[in-house]
Amino acid sequence: MNRWLKTVAALTAAALVAAVAAALAVAGAAKTDAVHVDVAKTPLGRILVDSKGITLYDFPPDKGTTSVCYGACAALWPPLTTKGKPIAGPGVRASLLGTTRRKDGKLEVTYNGHPLYYFVSDRKPGQTTGQGLNQFGGPWWVLSPAGKEIHRV
Repeated sequence: MNRWLKTVAALTAAALVAAVAAALAVAGAAKTDAVHVDVAKTPLGRILVDSKGITLYDFPPDKGTTSVCYGACAALWPPLTTKGKPIAGPGVRASLLGTTRRKDGKLEVTYNGHPLYYFVSDRKPGQTTGQGLNQFGGPWWVLSPAGKEIHRV
C-alpha cells in the first residue's frame, strides 16, 4: 500500500509540473503572438510605431479595412501582421485597434479602419522615409494616435 501511495504521489506531482509548464508555455506564447502598437514623437508629430519604434504607415487606396497591397507592393511595404489581438501601448487608443484577414490568411493590424504597413527603408526608430511617397497607386502616410493621416513631408 505504501509503495502504491508513493507511485500515485509521484505521478500526481509529475502531472502538476507538466500542467504548470504547459500553462507557462501557453502564457508565454500568448504574450509573443500579439504585436504592440505604440506612439513616438517625430518631426512629423506623434505617430504610430511598433514596439521597436519603427514607423507604421497607411495606404489610402486600401478598400476600407481590406488591403490592396500584395506582391511587389507588400515586398516594399510589408504589412504589420499579428497572431493575436494587437496590444495598445501608451497613447494608442485600444478601441481603434483591429485586424483584417489578408488573402494569404494572415491577420493584418488595422488602426481606425486603416491596414498598417512598414516601409523597408525605415530600419531605425523614428525614420519616416516612406512619408508621402507615391507608390503602387497612391501616397503613403503616417498616422496620428487619433487615427488620422498626417500629410506633411
